[in-house]
Amino acid sequence: MIKRLNYQEIDFEKYQACLSNSAQYKYSAERQFLDVTSEKRWDLLVYNDYEAVMPVPYIKKMGFKVAVNPKLCQQLGIFSSCDSTNLNDLFLEIFVKKYNIWYYAFNDSNRFTTNLKKRKNYLIPPDRYETVRAKYSPKRKRKLRLDEDVLQNSSIVEIDDFRQAQSFVELNMVGLGKERDLKEYLRIFEAFYKQGYLKFYGFIYQSEIINLIAIHYSAKSATLLGTFNNRNFVKLSGASVLIDYIIEQSIENRIFDFEGSEIPSVEEFFRGFRPELKEYSVLSYTKKEVFKTLFRF
Repeated sequence: MIKRLNYQEIDFEKYQACLSNSAQYKYSAERQFLDVTSEKRWDLLVYNDYEAVMPVPYIKKMGFKVAVNPKLCQQLGIFSSCDSTNLNDLFLEIFVKKYNIWYYAFNDSNRFTTNLKKRKNYLIPPDRYETVRAKYSPKRKRKLRLDEDVLQNSSIVEIDDFRQAQSFVELNMVGLGKERDLKEYLRIFEAFYKQGYLKFYGFIYQSEIINLIAIHYSAKSATLLGTFNNRNFVKLSGASVLIDYIIEQSIENRIFDFEGSEIPSVEEFFRGFRPELKEYSVLSYTKKEVFKTLFRF
């Protein structure tokens, strides 16, 4: 039996136990992560007594709940001790019946009999750093061999002043169509930063930050939530150096998650580190299609 619970009805101890012991664990399904990204606007579909769970973030449109993954929350889906296609199909059926859906991403372990649209993610599983680096593409290895002048005038630092990181992000964030998108990213970054889950690392050249990355840490993963570059120094490969640095620091104990990209140039950049391709299923509808469903219940 699958039931739908509002946020206030969730037994978070049972939810955490199910998630922690699941075959599909994702850091983005943690209560802390969802509470920040969705601002506590999420329901839960529960199978029996928390034998399987499916978090469902939402926004409100004309008084109706519309299911949508919040910004920076790449994958959610169904979590259980063993991934079951039959059980996943049951969750999918209930989900489609009970919700207006704009965009929802399942996790890369969920399998269905229905042929759903796929998106790409890239990650590197835990291993010895030397083993991981040996797999880098020849081009990526060349990018990491900095000229002597750059070596003498550069360094990697953790940025411990959020306002300093914020200023760099505001000046160098690309690909956003709306001002409110930038504000939402910064809201999430600041919340995670204050909670101690997010760190910023900068590549300094001649006493100036020219590259910045935002890394979210959980017990099992280090996740690249943002890469920001001063375009005037793109040839110095500071972003490659920063990512390689974090991989070196964390890869023996954590998955390094690139969080994928639909931009070909960014995807090519990620692939240079020779990560594993992990596809995940999504349900996606246009705003027009969502509007048509709002009054069906």
